[in-house]
Amino acid sequence: MTPEQNKRAVVDAWKAFASRDPQRVRAAFTDDAEWLAPKDNATGVALGFTDHMIGSDTIVRFLVEAFPKLFVADVSVDFTHLLCEGDTVVLEMRLQATLANGRHYDNDYCFILELREGRIARMREYMDTQKGRRSVIGDLPADLRAAGPSIAVPA
Repeated sequence: MTPEQNKRAVVDAWKAFASRDPQRVRAAFTDDAEWLAPKDNATGVALGFTDHMIGSDTIVRFLVEAFPKLFVADVSVDFTHLLCEGDTVVLEMRLQATLANGRHYDNDYCFILELREGRIARMREYMDTQKGRRSVIGDLPADLRAAGPSIAVPA
């Protein structure tokens, strides 16, 4: 596929995600698709999902069933960059929403997507994990913030 076709496939995938239609979402991914997110990211922790989802069934369940339980209203996505080389598309975007806890969510993301025949085969997600954590889970207790990092130094 051409770079323009691959970029169009990614834009169409995000439209499918927004539709919450399981068949449309599934069609955006290969059956053996993988989605890798930062370890212990707040969304995955809050929803009980792994940071390495494997298979379109798991990804569809996350996007269609779980995601709307946390991101409950005013969900908006703004693409800032969409680049393609070969079958790899890089998407930079901003996600805003109202969370189930009533907090406003606003975070920037970068996705590196590997496509196979116009479908997502592998997706790597990057974001500001601390900003996400503060929105989803809240701040660390004051005593932990004040303590700063703990470094063990051998004697």
